[in-house]
Amino acid sequence: MHTRKDIEKRENNILAPYAMRSKNSKGRLHPEEEHSLRTIYQRDRDRIIHCEAFRKLEYKTQVFVIFEGDYYRTRLTHTLEVAQIARTIGRSLSLNEDLIEAIALAHDLGHAPFGHAGEETLKEIMKKRGGFNHNHHSYKIITELEKRYTKFNGLNLTCEVREGIIKHKTSFDIPARISDPKINIDDQPTLEAQVVDIADEIAYDNHDLDDGLTSDILKEDDLMKVPLWNKAYNKIKKENANYNNKDMLKYHLIRELINQQVTDLLKESERKIKEKKIKTVKDVRKLKNSIISFSSEMQTERKQARRFLQKNLYENVRIVRMTSKAKRFINDLFNAYKENPKQLPADIFKKIKNEPMKKREIICDYIAAMSDRSVLDEHEKLFNPYEKV
Repeated sequence: MHTRKDIEKRENNILAPYAMRSKNSKGRLHPEEEHSLRTIYQRDRDRIIHCEAFRKLEYKTQVFVIFEGDYYRTRLTHTLEVAQIARTIGRSLSLNEDLIEAIALAHDLGHAPFGHAGEETLKEIMKKRGGFNHNHHSYKIITELEKRYTKFNGLNLTCEVREGIIKHKTSFDIPARISDPKINIDDQPTLEAQVVDIADEIAYDNHDLDDGLTSDILKEDDLMKVPLWNKAYNKIKKENANYNNKDMLKYHLIRELINQQVTDLLKESERKIKEKKIKTVKDVRKLKNSIISFSSEMQTERKQARRFLQKNLYENVRIVRMTSKAKRFINDLFNAYKENPKQLPADIFKKIKNEPMKKREIICDYIAAMSDRSVLDEHEKLFNPYEKV
C-alpha cells in the first residue's frame, strides 16, 4: 500500500526540478491535518469533484444550450476534456499531474448559466458593484459559497490551486485581482497552471469546431480555407483515402488537430525551458511571460482558425439568437428578484434580510449558481401565467 509519504517520495524521483511538489505547497487558508494516503493536491481534486458547483456544470452551456441536442459539449464535458489534454501535456513535461487535474477541474466552477452570454449579462448588471468575472466567482465558490465543512466555508483548497484559478488566462478569461494572503498576484503561476490555460484553449477551439460541424453551421468546404484544418485534412486523407463515413472523418480530423497543437506546444515549451534555464519553481515565478506556449507559426495558424470560428460560428444567427435569449432570461430573473426578493428561496431571502446592502451581490451569486435548465424553469414559473409556481 502506498502512503502519502511514498507518493511524495515518488514525486521527488520522477518530476522535473521546476515542477510543483505536493510537499512544497504553501498550504491551505485553514490548517488541516494531512491525509495518510492522499497528497494535498489529490485531496483538492476530490473535493472539487464532489462539490455542488462541479455537478451543476453538467447543465451549463459551452456554445450550444442544453436543449439543442445531447451531443454538444456542456461546461462539464469541456472541463473533463481540458483535464485530459492538460494531464497529457503535464506528463510529457514531467509536471505534477495531480495539481494540473485539480486546477483544470476547478477552472470553470464560477461560470454563469448560458456560458459567456450569461457572464456578460451579469457583468453588465453588476458594473457599478465591481462587475462579474468567472475566475473571481470560482475563487468565491471555493473560499466562501460552498458549504461542506463545519470548521470553514468553501473547500479550503491549496494555495497553488487557488492561484491557478484566479490567474487563469485565455482569450476569453481575464485573471482576477484578488487579495489572498499566500498569493503574489504579480508572480507567474506554476507551470502546471500555465498548462491548464493552454489546454483550455486547445479544448474549446477544437471541440467548438466539432460541435459547429455537427450543428451544420460550419461546412467542411469552408474550413478548407483554414490552413490548420487543411493541413490536418490532407494528412488524414493521405493515411486513409477511403473515409466514407462523414462522422468518422470528423473525429479523426479533430483528433489530428489536437495532436498537432499539443506536439507543437511541447516542443516549444521544452525549448523555452532550456533557453530560459528554468531549474526551479522560483525561476518560473519571476519570469514576465508564460513559458508554456506555441511556436510563432502555430500561433499564427491558431489565430486564423479562431477568426474563422468567430465569424462563422459565434456570430452565426443561431448562436446570436440563443445568446440574446439567454441574456433576456437572466436580466428578467435578476430584475424580478431585485424588485421582490420574497420570490427567492427562503435561505437566499434570509441572507438579503440580514445584509440588505448586499442584495444585488447575493442575487448575482444565486443566479450564477443556476444551471441553464433551472434558469429556463424559473423564468417559465415567474413569467408564464399558466405555469404553476
